Amino acid sequence: MNFITSSTSLLRHLQSISGALSTSNNLPILDNFLFEITEGKLTVSASDLENTMKTELDVEANDSGRIAIPAKLLMDVLKSLPDQPLTFLADLKNFGIEIAYDNGKSKMVGFNADDFPRTPDIEKKKSMKISGEIVANGINNTLFATGNDDLRPVMSGVFCQFTPEDLIFVATDAHKLVRYRRTDSQAEAGSSFVLPKKALNLLKSNLTGEEEVLLEYNDRNAKFIFNDIELVCRLIDGKYPNYEAVIPKENPNVLIIDRSQFLNSIKRVSIFANKTTHQIKLKLAGAELSLFAEDLDFANEASERLTCNYNGEDMEIGFNSRFLMEMLNNLESPEVKLEMSEPSRAGILTPHENKNEAEEILMLVMPVMLNR
Repeated sequence: MNFITSSTSLLRHLQSISGALSTSNNLPILDNFLFEITEGKLTVSASDLENTMKTELDVEANDSGRIAIPAKLLMDVLKSLPDQPLTFLADLKNFGIEIAYDNGKSKMVGFNADDFPRTPDIEKKKSMKISGEIVANGINNTLFATGNDDLRPVMSGVFCQFTPEDLIFVATDAHKLVRYRRTDSQAEAGSSFVLPKKALNLLKSNLTGEEEVLLEYNDRNAKFIFNDIELVCRLIDGKYPNYEAVIPKENPNVLIIDRSQFLNSIKRVSIFANKTTHQIKLKLAGAELSLFAEDLDFANEASERLTCNYNGEDMEIGFNSRFLMEMLNNLESPEVKLEMSEPSRAGILTPHENKNEAEEILMLVMPVMLNR
């Protein structure tokens, strides 16, 4: 099996799928890329059993064949070469591989392609087309709010809910929750599934936002096809919690404030917060917001005052400063709105004005009990 390809083009394609490789594999074959040539097209696959990524590129080849090539070794060779044509010579009997380039060649031993796990077929599938911008924004706005609890694996992923009215992406770790909703894209029928974190990161690093994504899915797997990439991932099994039930409906106390001013103030004050609870106190009265944090163990404290637009009763409420900062970092609007009902109930953070009428972002953060 012989073929000729450009070193930089091959490296770019391999880098786009290399995230699917795992650093701790039980199967040695998974430390390899699977190379398959048919009719002048090279398909390269990387897998960790849960996620399989494929990419396709045109090469000069007169024959067809399949071989597994050590991933790290091949990537290291390609990274050290300037842009030039490479000739690959692979012996499919003893799996010897020779790569010839301008001023030299390198040899390595590959593996039998038949040992590489097969990509699961998606049977009884549903399919839909979504803009890459919606998928990328859905992931970027929710991924940070996913949980890490091994006992509740369903909360470590992003819940995707597709209906004939809208597309919704939800993530929660029981302390914070994000719901990202788009009304400018719909599904023909209602369906929902939970995408795992690694697959979401692989999508995030490969989507430009300008492509169209073909999504095919059933109860077990989902497949994303875009540009020259195909990603198949196993879905997280389990029932997602009823997130709508935790979003408080009546929130009469409304704070509107400059996002970057609020964020920078929290950053400064939280330096003096307790390192375990990260607690920060917000005191709202009239047109003034006071922020206060203290660490009693070291007698450290800090406070700041900001002018704001506040409608509601005077109140004091405590939050984990890290959660507030994460949320404010993930919002883009110049001003944000924090809606609250009482100190023991969740606060709802949203952009004060949406750039896109069809986009709705809601972030919920649970309060922490204040030390009296």
